[in-house]
Amino acid sequence: NYKISSAFSYNFILALTRFMKEAFSLVFSIQLRSRHIWRTQRHTNSFSLMRKNTVLFNGRLQNGCTGSYTARVTKGTEESYNYVARKSINLFLMDGDANGRIKCTLANWTGIAYKIPRTELDKCKERDDLKQSGVYFLFGTSDQTGKLVVYIGQAGARKNGEGILNRLQEHKRNPEKDYWTEAVVFTTSNNSFGPTEISYLENRFCNLAIAANRYEVKNGNAPTSGNITEEKESELEEFIDFAKLIMGTLGHKVFVPLSQVTSHKDLPVDGAETDEGIKFYLTRTVKQYGITVNAMAKQTSDGFVVLRGSSISPQDDSTVSAGIRERRKSAQVGENYVLLEDVLLASPSGAAMFVIGKSANGWTSWKTQDGKTLHDLENGQ
Repeated sequence: NYKISSAFSYNFILALTRFMKEAFSLVFSIQLRSRHIWRTQRHTNSFSLMRKNTVLFNGRLQNGCTGSYTARVTKGTEESYNYVARKSINLFLMDGDANGRIKCTLANWTGIAYKIPRTELDKCKERDDLKQSGVYFLFGTSDQTGKLVVYIGQAGARKNGEGILNRLQEHKRNPEKDYWTEAVVFTTSNNSFGPTEISYLENRFCNLAIAANRYEVKNGNAPTSGNITEEKESELEEFIDFAKLIMGTLGHKVFVPLSQVTSHKDLPVDGAETDEGIKFYLTRTVKQYGITVNAMAKQTSDGFVVLRGSSISPQDDSTVSAGIRERRKSAQVGENYVLLEDVLLASPSGAAMFVIGKSANGWTSWKTQDGKTLHDLENGQ
């Protein structure tokens, strides 16, 4: 028998079994330890598979859903293996309209999420689970900057039977929070959240959103995490992993950094490939201004991200569109026009024009470290 130090989803175990059959050409069984040990180990994002005190597998999980691990098949031999743990998410259109209220649940999860437009709050008065304790997000757009904004808060159940919904209605009446247009709420089906749990979740969600730097976080004061046991922390981290999945499914990438790439199996693996994806480089001398710009970028599912630390031209000309010219003006730059933040553009050419300040073909301007253009990569050359 083989023992694995953490438990995984049914799909992951099937994938692991298939791989082991191929690697060792034998049939084996997996004996899972207790759920408590699984959670503790899972929170460390690592696991091992052993036989007679010999480590056959050492691995590390990423985001609780996708990642890779290394298999030690025989002495001195290692093989890498990537996996995707698939999830089944249930979306219930409460008003029969994709733009209306949405209830979201996940298989084998006690959590419940709601996406509620600001204009539909009054329709939720009869929902008992919205009278419980939970954590909520208020999403909107800043009138001043045009940036996406979010406020993250918590609501405890009150003696009068009011909870999350009552707190959202208070925010709706608050003129200082007129920017939000919809709320996303997280609670549980068994009303298991107390003050400690929601304080920890509010703190973690707020810090994750700030670290991602995709939305402007409107929280004035940093929420405290409270004092919790390591067992409870592990349990709540599992809740957070599921909440991240649901938040993205509901259309808000508040926890996803701009520069996070999605791996693509068709992209060639070479010296330019890293665990964080392929980096592209652009170096151009702008003779008109007598300067040389050096920029780095990544292609993501959102577009093309010019990375912090890149230098851009201090001037632009009439060949640059009004939208990109405005992005250049609003970008945070330091000395010598070095970017202090990641900047997302819709296309490689838009990103190249953002850097150079002139019309440019991004498909040939952006190159990998070994000189391949983006055009060459896309065409498998």
